[in-house]
Order: sequence, then structure tokens, then C-alpha cells
Amino acid sequence: MTRKLTGLLTLLLVVPLQLAAQDVKTVLQAASKAMGDVRSIQYSGTGHFYALGQAYSPTSAWPQNNITSYMRAIDYGSRSSREELTQVEPTPPRVGGALPFAGEQKQINLLSDQYAWNQVGNASQPAVATAEERQLQIWLTPHGFLKAAMENNATTAKKGSGGTVVSFTAGKFKINGTIDNQNMVTRTATWIPNPVLGDMPVETTYSAYKDFNGVKFPTMIIQKHGGYPVLDLVVTSVQSNATLNLSVPDAARTTTLPPLKVTSQKLADGIWFLAGGSHNSVLVEYPTYLVMIEAPLDEARSMAVIAESKKLAPNKPIKYLINTHHHFDHSGGLRTYVAEGATIITHEMNKAYYERVWQAPHTLEPDRLAQNPKKPTFITVKDKYSLTDGGRSLEIYPLEGDTHNAGLMMVYMPKEKILVEADDFSWPAGTRSGPRYHANNVNLYRNIQHLKLDVKTIAPIHGEPVPLSELQKVATS
Repeated sequence: MTRKLTGLLTLLLVVPLQLAAQDVKTVLQAASKAMGDVRSIQYSGTGHFYALGQAYSPTSAWPQNNITSYMRAIDYGSRSSREELTQVEPTPPRVGGALPFAGEQKQINLLSDQYAWNQVGNASQPAVATAEERQLQIWLTPHGFLKAAMENNATTAKKGSGGTVVSFTAGKFKINGTIDNQNMVTRTATWIPNPVLGDMPVETTYSAYKDFNGVKFPTMIIQKHGGYPVLDLVVTSVQSNATLNLSVPDAARTTTLPPLKVTSQKLADGIWFLAGGSHNSVLVEYPTYLVMIEAPLDEARSMAVIAESKKLAPNKPIKYLINTHHHFDHSGGLRTYVAEGATIITHEMNKAYYERVWQAPHTLEPDRLAQNPKKPTFITVKDKYSLTDGGRSLEIYPLEGDTHNAGLMMVYMPKEKILVEADDFSWPAGTRSGPRYHANNVNLYRNIQHLKLDVKTIAPIHGEPVPLSELQKVATS
């Protein structure tokens, strides 16, 4: 009798699963028939591009540029993609981060299976770090979602107010998609790892479908990362089943992510400039502890910088981490210092933001703080903050009138006459051009003059240390 009951229970469990799987297949087949079962898709339009993690303040959206031309071609069989866009800054210029530029900025982003690269003029530049997300983006398109759901054996289909939600897992990514009563894919959603936001939500909505020679495709596309738009497009033309032949450059095939490198340059007794990558940090030694200025990029970079600091000043804990501003490329390593036991010194506007976003799960790429949770401690700065101990002194000042970030701060060491600043002045200056960068140079110089700081050396978070005279040349030209 027990054996019969067990068999009956097993049957009752298996039958609903089989029915659910069959229902999902039916939903996907109906959508594919209604939208058109294509091998490839190419669409063009105009719209806006937004700089992720570069908001002017912690509560504002990502900064917006105008897209004057956009084209994307995807071949689903070969898992390849070509994206071309031309963007210009709006008038008047927006506030917030990301690289300011004059005139037009053109991008060509390519992917062929696991290989990613960018085309800059006649040169191909490997883009190894972007390959995984570019592959994921293929399956977040309407037709790509249907194909990926079939390939990855989607097994759940739930009726919702907006239609039927189909879910599946591809690698480490869980992907959901909504199919409405007209069998159109109206939304796709997933999560990707981000050093600041953790498992960052990526949501794309598709609307205003039109028929393009028998293929249904949305003419309105909006993608959000972390709740704010990163891309919105008005699609004006669509071509299906066009050929996309991409030849992978040798450099894209053979290039791997380079090992992390941290170099140290002694600026003064007990002060080191830690470089070796796109972003720098500055280590300041006090009698019984250390202060680190800036935790850029991510945990890997912070761990490498911390390891170097322990070589330079052994047996001293990092007690404070000074955060110049909240932009993701300058705050991506903050959680590592919290795990290390450091107190975060930041502008007062950032505290509530960090406390909120750091509560998000970090399951896709668990960091040290996710593995061993610890409540962060903060010192907030409004006007000026000084840290003096054992004859060592540093001063922290918010930058008034800055258009790059509302809470941008600089650090001044009066005895050594060293100024540490982020983004407003980077050396060599010729690597960045445009009127907005000139405006930030001028504003930085005016702040130095207004505060009557006797600066001899600028130690920028981007670039290399230079005399104040180099800033003076740019700011007064």
C-alpha cells in the first residue's frame, strides 16, 4: 500500500511539471510565430545613451547624451553582434560624470561568440571584460529571448497582469520575459554583478510593435540598469535575416585580462602614490594606522592596493578610507575596505546612498563583505574635515561649483603641499579635451585659490603627479 501511495505522489508531481513544460513550449512557439522566426535581425534608430554609475548626485539618474545614429545587427545562430552608435552631448551640457567630449563620439562594439572587441578607426581593440555581458544582451532582445528560452529548456510560465512570464537560467544568469496577449515580448529582465549595486537589475521594455516585412519588432526600446535608463531608442528601420559576417581579430582571440599591477611612488615621507592601472590611490601613514585615499573600480583592485600598502607600512591597519565621490569607478572598492574594518570618510550626501545600495544581495559575484557581513561606519563631510595625529595632518574640502559631481571632494596635505583630486584634472591633459573639461580645470584652480591652499604637487586619481603649474597653464589659458 505504501509503495502504491509513493508512486501516486510521484505521478502527481511529475504530471504538473510536464504540463508546465508543455505550456511554456506552446507559449514560446506562439510568440515565435506571431513575431517571426528570424535567423538574424538588424535595427536602426535614434535616442539617448546614459552613463551608468556617473550620476551628478546619488539620487539622480545617469547622465544623458543624445544618440544621433544607432544600428545593431545580431546573428542568433553564430551568437554575434555589431553595434554602432554616434552620440553628442546635449545643449546645454549636462552635469555628471563620464568622459566629456567635443563634437561627435562614435562607437563600434563587436562580438563573435566568446570574443569581444571594439573598432576604433582602422584599429581593433580587444574588449575581453565585456564579452559576457554582450552575449547576455543578445538573449535580452525580443527574438533572442524566445530562442534562448527554447534552448535553455524554460520550464515555468506564470500568468501576470502584463501577460505570461517565462523564466529560464542561462549560465549564472536567471532571465525572465513577459509575453503579452498578442504574443509579443514586452519585457525582459535579469541581474548582472556590479561592485556597487551587487546583483544589479537589468530591465528592458519593448513597446509600439510594428510589422517590418512580416516580422514584428518594437519601435520603442528602453533598458534600465539599477532602476535608471541606460539606453532608450526610437526604432525607425528593421531588416530580418541579413548576413552578419564578423572576422575575429587575432588580438581579440589571444588577449586575456592582464594581471593587476600596483606600483608605488614615494611623494613624501609616509605618503605613497599607488598607480599601475587606470585609477590611482594615495596611502598616508600615521603613527599607529594608515589612511587610504580612494578605492576605485572593484574588490580585485582594492585587494591589490591593500596588499601593497601592507608591504610599504607593515603591521598598521587601514583605519580610514577617504572617498572622493560616489561615481562607480571611484567607489567600486569601498565594500572591500569596510570588510577590512576601515571607516569610510565621504561627503554627507553619500552615506544614506551607500547604506541602502550595500544591502542588495551579492550572489553573482560574492565579495568579502557579502561573505562576512559587517555594518559600515562613516565619517561624513559637509564643509571641511581635518585628520591630525602625531604631527601628520590632512584636510578634506568639498569642491564648490563642480559640474562633475555634487559631492566631489579633494584632499590637501599642508606640510607636504600635496593635493589629491579626482577627475577635474588628469595628466597628461592632452588625453582629454573639450570645453567641459576646461571648465572643471578652471573650477578646481579657483577652489584652490579661494581656500588659499599652498599646493606644490597635484596627485590625480587619473594620470601621474605633476606640479600645480601644469593645472595653472590649462586653467588660465
